[in-house]
Amino acid sequence: MKKLLLLIFFFGVTSTGFCQLKGRTFEEVDALQQTQKRKIIVFIHTDWCQYCQRMKSTTFKNQEIIEKLNSDFYFVDFNAEEKREITFNNQIFKYKPTGNNVGVHELALQLGTINNQIVYPVLCVLDEKNEILLQYNNSLNPADFKLILEKLQE
Repeated sequence: MKKLLLLIFFFGVTSTGFCQLKGRTFEEVDALQQTQKRKIIVFIHTDWCQYCQRMKSTTFKNQEIIEKLNSDFYFVDFNAEEKREITFNNQIFKYKPTGNNVGVHELALQLGTINNQIVYPVLCVLDEKNEILLQYNNSLNPADFKLILEKLQE
């Protein structure tokens, strides 16, 4: 019984000590920009990309990064193979099939294409007017991502 109480206490303390990263949809960001303007950080990824999954399990689990993203930016975790229509910035974007059960979303292409190609993961930063400030198509470790966030806050 004492062990059970200790376990409950331990998990209660550790789970409340960490905050969760608030991922938003593009539609939510559109609405939030009406009341409070912020830069938008879009993480464009796929389920099959190993580098994307590594960033999700390391960079986006870092507490300093989570706190900065939650307090100073709007963060969108965007799967480039999302099949639903997305309305963003007064435009409708759709999934475009490219073969048998494969395809890419128009919005991923618009935000993530660098030098006429999209290579995952892509970090896209939009300003308060939804204009692209930065595109980066490589995996970022927590230290490098923190540097980018600091530069964006200047």
